Amino acid sequence: MMKSKLILLLVAAMPFAVQSQLPATENAVSKEMDFISDTQQPMLVEKIILKPTHNKKATSLLFSQIKSAKPQSVYMLGDVVSLGFNNRKWKRVDAFLDSCRSGKTTVCGLLGNHDVMGRLKKGERNFDKRFPDNVRTGYVSVTDSVAVILLNSNFKKLSGTDNQKQINWYKAELNKLDTSEAIKAIIVTCHHAPYTNSIIVGSNTSVQQNFVPAFISSKKAKLFITGHAHDFEHFKVQGKDFLVIGGGGGLHQPLSNSADKLADLASEYKPLFHYLSVKRTGDDLSVTSHFLSNDFKGFGTGHSFITNQPEFTATKSDSNKNNNQPTF
Repeated sequence: MMKSKLILLLVAAMPFAVQSQLPATENAVSKEMDFISDTQQPMLVEKIILKPTHNKKATSLLFSQIKSAKPQSVYMLGDVVSLGFNNRKWKRVDAFLDSCRSGKTTVCGLLGNHDVMGRLKKGERNFDKRFPDNVRTGYVSVTDSVAVILLNSNFKKLSGTDNQKQINWYKAELNKLDTSEAIKAIIVTCHHAPYTNSIIVGSNTSVQQNFVPAFISSKKAKLFITGHAHDFEHFKVQGKDFLVIGGGGGLHQPLSNSADKLADLASEYKPLFHYLSVKRTGDDLSVTSHFLSNDFKGFGTGHSFITNQPEFTATKSDSNKNNNQPTF
């Protein structure tokens, strides 16, 4: 009698047991990707021009917040340290990288100008020790069916051959990803911003010429994310989103107030320190900026959007072709 009751209980439970083993639907779980840029410690010469604001502490707090979020992947978009060749500058970053990786978070990086400043070869060697997947002429990382292309925009540090090699690889990789059934969306990243209102660094025409056209043409490319300008900016160019997220700890840079400045969709959102989280929503991307409060006591959620939102396609920056916006 006891045996027959046990069999009946097992049979009744079988549908639930089978159901628990079924794979989750494609969009049931969306894995978070975090992006941060310009986490370098301010240099003395920079402090002559720009005002420091407890920058080292801000970077430490950003690192702690990202670690607590436990994202699937973290992407560091250049100027990771102030001088890449100096081993002492890497101490704080090394602790962050070790903590992320021990928690099963993948961390990728790309080269900024500070990472190769002064002594190029040693700077790259130190960088590659921390980011072994790095390829100086571009590479790709995939999280939750989203391909993140990491490019080297230090064009003057690359030979003519390597520059052309990267451009050829980049175009071929976009074509391959566009036709891959495993990839739902593409994010392109490099350090130097193709578009920015920063009066310190300005828009990078080499990135505009070498990287932007293929991004615009790609059917799956949704976001172009950069740093270098120490601000948060959001531009719309030919229907596609360009973000500047250089708020990882570098000295804050003033923005132009001129009449011909680029139309910024985040004109009312200018935090000193911030990082970005991205999640896939079907074939689009949900994007959120997280900012450190001015009193350094916590974080808030700032500018956010979903790629291909209709309300962004009719903005001045997209429709006014004479507002210092390029046409490709």
